[in-house]
Amino acid sequence: MRTRLIKTDGLVQQVLEAGFETDNAPLVLLIHGFPELGVSWRAQVQALGEAGCHVVAPDMRGYGGTEKPEGVAAYSILNLVGDMVDLVQALGSQSCVVVGHDWGAPVAWHCALLRPDVFTAVVGLSVPFQPRRPKGPPTAAMAAISRRAGLGDLYINRFQDPDAHRALDADPAVALRKLFYAYDGATPAEKRATGFLPEGVDLLGAIDDGATLPPWMSARHFADYVKAFSAGGFDGPLNWYRALDLNWRQTPFVQDQRITPPALFVVGENDPVRHYAGSAEAGLKDWVPNLTRSVVVPGAGHWIQQERADAVNALLLSFLGGLQAAKA
Repeated sequence: MRTRLIKTDGLVQQVLEAGFETDNAPLVLLIHGFPELGVSWRAQVQALGEAGCHVVAPDMRGYGGTEKPEGVAAYSILNLVGDMVDLVQALGSQSCVVVGHDWGAPVAWHCALLRPDVFTAVVGLSVPFQPRRPKGPPTAAMAAISRRAGLGDLYINRFQDPDAHRALDADPAVALRKLFYAYDGATPAEKRATGFLPEGVDLLGAIDDGATLPPWMSARHFADYVKAFSAGGFDGPLNWYRALDLNWRQTPFVQDQRITPPALFVVGENDPVRHYAGSAEAGLKDWVPNLTRSVVVPGAGHWIQQERADAVNALLLSFLGGLQAAKA
C-alpha cells in the first residue's frame, strides 16, 4: 500500500492505493464516510490489492489530506460525484467499480446513478440508496417524522446548525472515541446510538462518557484519526449534511430514476442507521433492479468494513469475481 497526492481538475486528493490496473483487474474506488478517512479501508486496500485489483481509497473532500473548500455549496452531491469522476480520470482509467460506506454510500449510489458509463458497478455499505423525495427537501421531512414519533431530533437535523462542528472541534479525541463507540456492534445495545437526540442534549452528550475504543480500533489507528481531525476540523465533514437540501434542489433531473449497474448492499445487523434508513433498505430492489445481493452481517454494527473486515473482503471479492465472470 502507498499514500500519495493526486491533482484532479478541481481538487488535490490524498489517496491510499495498492496494485495497478490491468485489463483483467479494473479500478476499484473506496469512498469513506463520517467521521472516517481513506485509512478506514486499509484491510480492503490490502486484500483487493493482493487479489490483483488496482484499489484506491481517497480522503474525501473536507477530510484528512485532501483539500477542504469553504462553504456548504462546495459539498453538494454533484461536487462529491464530480470529485470521483475526476479521480478516475486522473488515475488513467475510463471506468471503475465504486464502493461506499456511510456517507460514502450515497456518493457511490449517485456515482452509479449519474454516471453509469464510468461507474459500472456499485457496492453500498451500511446506507441504502434513498431516492429523491418528490414532495420537498429532506431535512424538514426528517424533522416532522421525528416530532410525530416523539423521538427527539435526528442528529442530521442538529448538524444543520452552522456552529454544530464546534462541539466536535473542542476535543476531537473525545468526539471520535464517542462516535466510534456509539455506532459499534460490540457496544452494549442500551449504549448504542439511535440517531435521535432528546431536547437540550447534543450528540456527544447523548453518548456515555465512559466510551472506549472499539475492539478493532488500535491506539495507533485512532491516533491517525485524531491527528487528521485536529488539523482539519469537523466543519467540512458536517457540510456534507448541511448540503442535503441543496442536493434536493440541484437534482430534479434524477427524480424517479433507477440505478442500473450491478450492485451489492451490505449492512451490519446492529447498525444504528437501520433505525432511520430501514424503510429504504427494505425497498432497495425497487430502485436498484440489478441488486445481486443484500447481505446482513450478524452482530456487526456501523463500521462494518473495519468490524468485519474478513467478511466484507470476501463479499467484495465474490462480487468482483461475478463481474469478471459476466464479462468473460
